[in-house]
Amino acid sequence: MSNKERGEQIRRQIVRDVRHHPIDIAKHIATIFSISPQAVNSHIKRLETEGWLKSSGVGKGKRYFLGDLREYKSLFPLTEDFAEDSIWRNHYAFVLDGLPENIVDICHYGFTEMVNNVIDHSGGAKIYLSATRDKEKIVMVVVDNGEGIFKKIKRLCNLSDERQALFELSKGKLTTDPDNHTGEGIFFTSRVFDEFEIQSCGIQFSHDDTFDFDFILESPISREEDGTTVYMLIKRDSARQMQSVFDDYAGPDKFQFNKTVIPVRLAQYGNEKLISRSQAKRLLARVERFHYVIFDFEGVSAIGQAFADEIFRVYAKAHPEITLLPDKMEPNVEKMVSRAIASRSAN
Repeated sequence: MSNKERGEQIRRQIVRDVRHHPIDIAKHIATIFSISPQAVNSHIKRLETEGWLKSSGVGKGKRYFLGDLREYKSLFPLTEDFAEDSIWRNHYAFVLDGLPENIVDICHYGFTEMVNNVIDHSGGAKIYLSATRDKEKIVMVVVDNGEGIFKKIKRLCNLSDERQALFELSKGKLTTDPDNHTGEGIFFTSRVFDEFEIQSCGIQFSHDDTFDFDFILESPISREEDGTTVYMLIKRDSARQMQSVFDDYAGPDKFQFNKTVIPVRLAQYGNEKLISRSQAKRLLARVERFHYVIFDFEGVSAIGQAFADEIFRVYAKAHPEITLLPDKMEPNVEKMVSRAIASRSAN
């Protein structure tokens, strides 16, 4: 280990242990690393300067506390007694101490939902968890070495490929264990954070609140590599409230998750055009679980007559209890949608 790496290790240990050793942190760290308290003090001064630590008092009465910058990272075995609530409470909650309640609520929700998904669904043996707080944002990362979320959904739901699994996941209410899960956790977690990403099986789903639409990309992770990585970021000055996000996807009954927004562009594979009934049927999979379905055509320049007809005439006529609402249409898209709706009314 180089001197630089050892120094970083010492400073990480100081930040990790200072809550339990506010008075004797120098002596405590010196014992662990077999170095002098004076050597530890040089690391403590650096951490104070950078904002990781703060202190009060002088001499023997000096006490050290966590500063505004905070971080905790660790690898855990997924044993039978591993539980997301105790892991949060005992290891990660301190990262959020002193921040606004809405930020704490969002981070607590996202962390526990994603960790619980790993426990219940991944089939993995290990989980890596990270929470970092700097002056502007909170970043949390959850990594498991299980089957891979898209691969498992594809297999259990008998879907055509991993991209279709991701697309279905983006609608909400998709779960491989309906007796124990509603399928809402990932959907709402992706909406309460400023940035949310899932990488698995060579596919990356990215939701950024500053953009009008989500992305499906080829990720740097090999398709042959199992496991799933979830990345969540929220700015410290965010005014977002979790309840307002839940309300956005509720209809007249505020206690029901009965509305979904489908980003139509995610149904496009590569440069293909949305023209066929089979493409429309892929888009319509499982929408019967919702009362209100908004088709977001942002980024879609044109659609075919058969595609529009399948959604806004055939499916709409067969499911009058579901409200289908097109949104953000360009002129060519609006023309085809209006034609299909008019045809349905004429019949």
